[in-house]
Amino acid sequence: MHPAVETFLAKPASDAAAGPLRALWHAAHGDWTAAHEIAQASEDRDSAWVHAYLHREEGDQWNAEYWYRRAGKPVFKGSLEDEREAMIATLLR
Repeated sequence: MHPAVETFLAKPASDAAAGPLRALWHAAHGDWTAAHEIAQASEDRDSAWVHAYLHREEGDQWNAEYWYRRAGKPVFKGSLEDEREAMIATLLR
């Protein structure tokens, strides 16, 4: 795991960044509902990207593909864990 991602995920929820990163923090810690509520609350592309990931995690591929299009991102073909780590690393930059 990328060191910056590991450091981010080790923080308590109260120290997690806002928006899409906070949603990914919740997703990584098993709280899909909180992650989805955060991703759904914003209209920006990064939130749409996280929203896509969450629907892929849920197994709702059609809905995930819709959100990937809204985010302007290709549908990720690897594991959920690999995608989440790549997303966090990208959003931390």
